[in-house]
Amino acid sequence: MSEQAPIVIIGAGLSGIMAALTLKEKGCQNIILVEKSRSVGGRMATRRIEKGKVDHGAQFFTVRTKKFQAFVDEWLEKGSVKHWFGNDYQRYMSVDGMNAFAKKLAEDISVRLQTRITVIKKNATGYTLTTGEGETIDARAVIVTAPAPQAKTLLENNDLQVDAKVLQKLDAIVFQPCFVGLFHLQQPTNLPNNGHLDSELPDGVLRIVDHEKKGISEMPTISVYMTGDWSKAHDDRSDEAILEKIKQVTNAYLDVDSVISSQLKKWRYAEAVQFLREPFLNTNLEHPLLVAGDAFLHPQDIANRTRLESAFISGVTVGEELEILLK
Repeated sequence: MSEQAPIVIIGAGLSGIMAALTLKEKGCQNIILVEKSRSVGGRMATRRIEKGKVDHGAQFFTVRTKKFQAFVDEWLEKGSVKHWFGNDYQRYMSVDGMNAFAKKLAEDISVRLQTRITVIKKNATGYTLTTGEGETIDARAVIVTAPAPQAKTLLENNDLQVDAKVLQKLDAIVFQPCFVGLFHLQQPTNLPNNGHLDSELPDGVLRIVDHEKKGISEMPTISVYMTGDWSKAHDDRSDEAILEKIKQVTNAYLDVDSVISSQLKKWRYAEAVQFLREPFLNTNLEHPLLVAGDAFLHPQDIANRTRLESAFISGVTVGEELEILLK
């Protein structure tokens, strides 16, 4: 099977979604967003547990730039997001879970889910992308928004001959993992009324979130985020052992006897602790092939950390650049 598509974006997290929306706004209509998972959104992830919900990736987003604020104001007006907590520095949340918001953003984009791109090769008019199932997609331009280690694997094949300096920049991006315990409880928690706690926690615990108090779950469902160091130190354990350890270290906040069910989510590329001060990378090949994502920070970014806003800015900026290159 061969499918013709002028522009292919690999990865349907916020960077990929915003790159596609930016290109569409500028008149590019034939765009395919390719995602290996079952849903768009990347770390804008929500899971159902019986009648409850848990956000188990990004819990909220903040705003530091005028460009992002303009979009957030529009989302607020439409009722897609709302202020969650923080009066001096506002945190915003999706009203129905972070993944529902990602799906809303991507609803007018052509998306192929559960499709993993394994090889990118040159052809006469651009690139041929091969999926894990052996299908091919031809594109005259490609944007890769997968995490840097995965992007590097795609770009370092001999057929593309990407400059070593580009690969070195990707290699310089270093991610920390994050293990998240998801718990369904019989009884309400003693967490703050807004459902969020990220201070004075036991060693190894990054944050705890009660989604019933957050307002997206009909029953007590809890996400417990472990630090990168803790997650790396426990990587060789089984999921069951990791969940038991999480319950032990958070027993002051979670009634273990109240736990009905538990699940573990392992984010291998949760946060870039070493990132680039460039909003995207251009491979400078004959046909456009660019790399973007939340680990590609704008030089004027004052936050010095990866987050949803950095993913947004990178996606918009790489979309703007590709539209120029295609003229």
